[in-house]
Amino acid sequence: MKKVLTIAGSDCSGGAGVQADLKTMAAHGVFGMSVIVSVVAENTARVIDIQDISPKMIEEQIDAVFEDIVPDAVKIGMLSSPACMKAVAGKLAQYKPQHIVIDPVMFAKNGDALMDPASVGTLIEYVLPFADILTPNIPEAQYIADMQIKTPADMEEAARRIHAKGCRNVLVKGGKNMAGAVDVLYDGTDFHRYEIAQLDTTNTHGTGCTLSSAIASNLALGYSIPEAVERAKSYVTDAIRHAPGLGKGCGPLNHFCRIFPEE
Repeated sequence: MKKVLTIAGSDCSGGAGVQADLKTMAAHGVFGMSVIVSVVAENTARVIDIQDISPKMIEEQIDAVFEDIVPDAVKIGMLSSPACMKAVAGKLAQYKPQHIVIDPVMFAKNGDALMDPASVGTLIEYVLPFADILTPNIPEAQYIADMQIKTPADMEEAARRIHAKGCRNVLVKGGKNMAGAVDVLYDGTDFHRYEIAQLDTTNTHGTGCTLSSAIASNLALGYSIPEAVERAKSYVTDAIRHAPGLGKGCGPLNHFCRIFPEE
């Protein structure tokens, strides 16, 4: 059985963060493990508070995983502080895991900040170079690339700029900000575009967490990066389409829609 580790924040409402990651991994038939870096009091409507786990405890959680059940892929999500970023980067350098997927989580779906923008420089310097694939959405890509993104051509330029900072592949996600929910994958040479029929829905809480975890799961299962992205996007689209309609804000996805189809 393939094993995948998520290093991310905890979402008590279950739609995003580590909770979404573990559901996604289970839905892909891989063994999910988790390292909690922050406890987030949030729901579908707002982020109430964030409490970071100490860097030492983050490091010890990572040690506990790698000394016993070595993951076949690692997904990294919310890293809210420079100290947290440096702790994770140090352990990535130590253990050198294969298939590192980094989702540079900066904002919740309701727009609330999950990372101080002043921390982006630390993310770029210490964490981003470990990424086999980085998966920023439009607002995150704008921060990292230092440019405005209005068109798919802008997405390609942003991907070039981000790739130049050290990651091996960049997936700029269009989502609701781009017609056709266009995603652009860049490997330093070639571009791949992924496009679907736009879904008119507010049930998008945890889509970035879910997509990056699905990519990591598919990489662990042996798919190439372009194949892993294509399969992950198809899975997330299904999970959005069959969302259970919970909460008063941006609702969560149905992570097990392919396992427990609607009657």
